[in-house]
Amino acid sequence: MNIKPLIVANWKMNPATLGEAKILFGRVKDTGAIICPPHVYLAVLGANGAQDCFWENPPTGGGAYTGEISPVMLKNLGVEYVIIGHSERRKCLKETNEMIEKKLKAALGAGLKPILCIDKISQLPADLDKGVIIVYEPLFAIGTGKACSPEKAKKMRDFIKHTAVLYGGSVNSQNAKDYICQAGFQGLLVGGASLNPKEFIDIVKNTCYC
Repeated sequence: MNIKPLIVANWKMNPATLGEAKILFGRVKDTGAIICPPHVYLAVLGANGAQDCFWENPPTGGGAYTGEISPVMLKNLGVEYVIIGHSERRKCLKETNEMIEKKLKAALGAGLKPILCIDKISQLPADLDKGVIIVYEPLFAIGTGKACSPEKAKKMRDFIKHTAVLYGGSVNSQNAKDYICQAGFQGLLVGGASLNPKEFIDIVKNTCYC
């Protein structure tokens, strides 16, 4: 019996206006994918995924972290999934494994399903909760258009001893199915291509069955 792959759309810091976000969301909301827009659009769109969260929840850590969003806040907006440890945050915002593990625990504690992004095995927590979804995103493939080959990606998938592992990095409608059917991933994290409704819908369609 085939299990429908989990497809996650990471809009990153896009689009620029709420009007554009509404149009994009309206085109893709019925795909069954997890849509992760910027935080400022979550409440208006009613999206089910977020791009990040902080490691403190009210009341113990509430109110003292200007600009941060707690997992409890996301949960109260109807968010189900949250991306944690994306390579861009590790690189640009200097997030460490310690910070990311604290975010994982806070997200799980709030009842969210964390989507943990890694480039190497050393970024996996020693006591990884089975409720965490892993994304293998090779750094060279993030935002470059140079996707990892399904053969190389499969080697990493086989090495990660976890139930749910997704692939992320320059995914498009031509290579999407190969990561599911050939490399054995349980889904995909889609970045740039998720901003193109037709391309994203094709990705979802192409990965429905193997």
